[in-house]
Amino acid sequence: MRRSEKITTVIDRLDKSMGAVDTELHYDTPFHLLVAVVLSAQCTDKRVNQVTPPLFRDFPTASALASATPEAVYEYIKSVSYPSSKSRHLVAMSQRLVSDFGGEVPESLEALTSLPGVGRKTANVIRAIVFGQAALAVDTHVFRVSHRLGLVTSTCTTPLSVELALKRHIPDAIMGRAHHLLLLHGRYVCTARSPHCPDCGVVDLCSFVAKGGKTD
Repeated sequence: MRRSEKITTVIDRLDKSMGAVDTELHYDTPFHLLVAVVLSAQCTDKRVNQVTPPLFRDFPTASALASATPEAVYEYIKSVSYPSSKSRHLVAMSQRLVSDFGGEVPESLEALTSLPGVGRKTANVIRAIVFGQAALAVDTHVFRVSHRLGLVTSTCTTPLSVELALKRHIPDAIMGRAHHLLLLHGRYVCTARSPHCPDCGVVDLCSFVAKGGKTD
């Protein structure tokens, strides 16, 4: 099976089996989602969802968070990974939103990645969910699943190379959905340790299984 056909088949099967999919982060506004995605780096969505309600209550806007100190923000998020650096990033990001974007979350990749603490993955999540753009965020789950299933080659050694390889074969209309499908498949089925292969609806297409537990 050609790689393009495999990608199409995998996405189609996951789409039919999962039904409605969306981010598991809780948020009310684009700003809240941006904050939550920044906090989710190397941290579980479950943990982020535990700390954000009081943070969003006391700092509902970019303007409010821009006026806070990193030390104050730290007290709200100290149970997430790397709370000190994330506290600094959130305050600096909010200040930049206020000074450069009128307190609103911008839409373009260039503008989003100009914000402190916001990389390409985070920017693509926002572009896809908030603005409905054909953006594909590659996190650790998407990266792992793409290699295990053989959707990309072993030469795709970075998130960017995986993103670009996948985007060549995924229609723009379902790009954002494809991200969620691959992410959730990696989070709950194709897990980093002890993947649940008997529960996998695409196991017959999996390069990892076909090679005895090794990717190409």
